[in-house]
Amino acid sequence: MNILILGSGGREHAFALKLSESKKINQLFVAPGNAGTDSIAKNIAIDPTDFNAVKRLVLAEAIHMVIVGPEAPLVAGVHDFFLADVDLKDIPVIGPKKDGAMLEGSKDFSKIFMEKHGIPTAKYKSFTKDNLEDGKCFLETLSPPYVLKADGLAGGKGVLILNSLEEAKSELADMLTNQKFGEASNTVVIEEFLDGIELSVFVLTDGKSYKVLPSAKDYKRIGEGDTGLNTGGMGAISPVPFASDDFLNKVEERVVKPTINGLQKDGIDYRGFIFIGLMNIKGDPFVVEYNVRMGDPETEVVLPRLESDLLELFEGVANQNLHEKSFSLKSQTATTVMLVAGGYPEAYEKGKEITGLENVTESIVFHAGTTTKNGKTITNGGRVMAVTSLGDTIEETLKKSYDSINKIHFEDMNYRKDIGFDLI
Repeated sequence: MNILILGSGGREHAFALKLSESKKINQLFVAPGNAGTDSIAKNIAIDPTDFNAVKRLVLAEAIHMVIVGPEAPLVAGVHDFFLADVDLKDIPVIGPKKDGAMLEGSKDFSKIFMEKHGIPTAKYKSFTKDNLEDGKCFLETLSPPYVLKADGLAGGKGVLILNSLEEAKSELADMLTNQKFGEASNTVVIEEFLDGIELSVFVLTDGKSYKVLPSAKDYKRIGEGDTGLNTGGMGAISPVPFASDDFLNKVEERVVKPTINGLQKDGIDYRGFIFIGLMNIKGDPFVVEYNVRMGDPETEVVLPRLESDLLELFEGVANQNLHEKSFSLKSQTATTVMLVAGGYPEAYEKGKEITGLENVTESIVFHAGTTTKNGKTITNGGRVMAVTSLGDTIEETLKKSYDSINKIHFEDMNYRKDIGFDLI
């Protein structure tokens, strides 16, 4: 089989590395890919949201399956594009159609969905610039901290958690009237704050049956001690020590099953990943958000623990016989630490040469914001690479990751030195 992965981040490198183990794959393509995928697959420099370019590639290279990494092509309707095209309609796409992608594409849609299907989540209301004053009044009914969420896609940065009521009112106005997050904040969801421990659970579904993949916990804030601005993710750990069998059973019964059943009841034929962001509040799960793809950097700790052929699971999704498939996991813990550009998540520079990668032997380096120029690996994004290790304990795996990081260098390299601090 010839397989195409759409995307360019650490998640896509992790997919490519895992899929490269499959004996069923003839050739692997990644579009646009990065310096890491370039060594195990063929990178093709196209925009994943340019569907006509994707079509030309798929037909030229006789692609048999397309795996969509990031959310943007899904929300834009890449799966629908394939189904509507006579030349593409029989090529399976791993990722939901546009109606299912609304679970991530609109926070308001996802909250309505959860409310409709009895899925536990925070109380909320949605506002636009036309009822901004009502939004300010609603904030007055809540206790701090105040949670503001841009309705649309904002690259993982459209959530604000604020302790000051006045600041919350000011930010609400900035989001709605000044488009702080662009069109993503034309509507803003205001939620009550859920006070608990956050984690994520990943589900793969063929629209009928599902498999629950390992749990993971990521670290969003740029600063140590979980301080500073939100990022796309600074590190992750899997499995999550506090996610007991009892808690995960509650997740499956109260969240996963109602979600899958709700999609079916609403006539949404969902085939792909569902990322369920959860809050563990005194042993009970509440949904913080849905994403319609695997998380990044969570993928970089979930897939290294998978012992089975990932393509087998994807074929189960494509053929709607996922219930017949099985998978096994390594019992080890996986940790990853993200190396980012100086200044990220605000302004940062690209084009910094990365050295020392050849000296890393105890960890897997998943490339994200990297590219190759004149035979050198250089930075090409804010989150540059994730350094993943496996071991018997969190302490052991983190030591491996940090020892490996000490061998890698690029100008203004930054990373958190306290990943997993709350779990040890």
